[in-house]
Amino acid sequence: MITRMSELFLRTLRDDPADAEVPSHKLLIRAGYVRPIGPGLYSWLPLGLRVLRRIERIVREEMDAIGGQEILFPALLPRAPYEQTGRWTEYGENLFRLQDRRDNDYLLGPTHEELFTLTVKGEYSSYKDFPVVLYQVQNKYRDEARPRAGILRGREFIMKDSYSFDVDDAGLVRAYNNHRDAYQKIFDRIGLRYVIVSAVSGAMGGSASEEFLAESEVGEDTFVRCLESGYAANVEAVTTPAPAGRSDDEIAALPAAVTHDTPDTETIATLVDWANAAGLTQFAGRTVTAADTLKNVLLKVRQPGGDWELLAIGVPGDREVDDKRLGAALEPAEYAMLEAADFARHPFLVKGYIGPQALRDNGVRYLLDPRIVAGTSWITGADAPGRHVVGLVAGRDFTGDGTIEAAEVRDGDPSPDGAGALVSARGIEIGHIFQLGRKYTDTFSVDVLGENGKPVRPTMGSYGIGVSRLVAVIAEQCHDQMGLRWPSSVSPFDVHLVIANKDEQARAGATALAAELDGRGLEILFDDRTASPGVKFKDAELLGVPWIVVVGRGWANGVVELRDRFSGETREIPVGSAAEEIAAALGS
Repeated sequence: MITRMSELFLRTLRDDPADAEVPSHKLLIRAGYVRPIGPGLYSWLPLGLRVLRRIERIVREEMDAIGGQEILFPALLPRAPYEQTGRWTEYGENLFRLQDRRDNDYLLGPTHEELFTLTVKGEYSSYKDFPVVLYQVQNKYRDEARPRAGILRGREFIMKDSYSFDVDDAGLVRAYNNHRDAYQKIFDRIGLRYVIVSAVSGAMGGSASEEFLAESEVGEDTFVRCLESGYAANVEAVTTPAPAGRSDDEIAALPAAVTHDTPDTETIATLVDWANAAGLTQFAGRTVTAADTLKNVLLKVRQPGGDWELLAIGVPGDREVDDKRLGAALEPAEYAMLEAADFARHPFLVKGYIGPQALRDNGVRYLLDPRIVAGTSWITGADAPGRHVVGLVAGRDFTGDGTIEAAEVRDGDPSPDGAGALVSARGIEIGHIFQLGRKYTDTFSVDVLGENGKPVRPTMGSYGIGVSRLVAVIAEQCHDQMGLRWPSSVSPFDVHLVIANKDEQARAGATALAAELDGRGLEILFDDRTASPGVKFKDAELLGVPWIVVVGRGWANGVVELRDRFSGETREIPVGSAAEEIAAALGS
């Protein structure tokens, strides 16, 4: 197929959009692949749609290869199924809710577990019908509070979501592993640099969960890995190795806790300064650090449909609470930090001096960082202005109601597998796979007749790929200072043929070469415009087709120029064998 640029619906821009923050956002708009029409909403223009469709084709081929069958649900969905699973409420403000003219509630689907489950329930009734894998490639909607980075985080996006249904857990594991392998093939074919990390399930529910993250400095996800072992996890999924605690005899031998006057020590930094100036005997010979202090963070939480309740979290004073880890640990509850009015309503909470004693006496649920084990000794608040207690021992003087993974993860922290230290990096989520189990089949009472004649409840897996996001992710990883550089597997065209010569014979020769390449099954973008060679070259570099053929001054000498957009290498090839050599370079 030959597409002439003189006829292509395309307008390139020389300047970056004023609101664009990341390279993919800038380049996809400048190159005329997408256009914004509202916050978080984008139109796909011909070039962008061609890239999107090529990605979709790869996804479909690999899904079909593992036995997936494609279906398609509407994006507009009734409230009832989501009400039954609780996600009408759990999704909070991210859900687009609307009513029809009869005041019936609907939503724009952010995900479709409910509909897939109900569809299988309605169609299948015997173990003989299983296993089955169903998938769709469809628009999704989430009311992002701050849509940003172009199509990396929009309000409307295209996903591939698939769901496996099996009558036993062994079947679920096989389906999960099949999807895991298929995802690796998809991302390898696309040419992405990515990592597979352990993740949390969040509002999706279920047990085992892994994310596929494309490595990128602009990624919103932080992950960590151990270079020695290959362990990798999203920060929300990292588990903290707990230090060894002391025995009861060792704890009994520790000195009693002592309360001190500590004026003007509302912060960890001022408390550490006081401790080092106070000459505390238990720290003789070493400097007190923030890690010796216990920081108690107060917030309020509520379960969907419930009331707000106080929650205290104890973390070592050298650690901050990570919002993402905290949110994942509390899912599906929402939370907020306490404000001045909240402290006023609870006068036992002395800001800057909160300790475990007042929390226990007033029935506040208290969750501890895993590092706070029995026998560890701390400097912490004494529940009175200007007062702290030194030598408060966990397991003797205070206990928690449980543990919570909420503190930040740092480079150098020990890997949970014990193999070495963690290092952090940033990535963009491109895929997520879950072993959902029976959460949704339980909710909708999906039972089929088992082999022994008794009811069997199927178990599910859920597997998503951000298809439209992949366009931006590829652009993030595949660009240079001049423009995009598409991998051949997803490029809108195979060859960009540029006429850089006004000679009529050269134009005729270029037209003939385009026809010959078309005859070899290649898709050609043919720049037949009357624009200057400089404009054409800048557009070719901006648009990013991996192979550029230039019919220019060398035509008179019987050669054309072949440029590799990725490597930057250029070579001249004879006109007589140009089509053959170009096809060979492309592997066609």
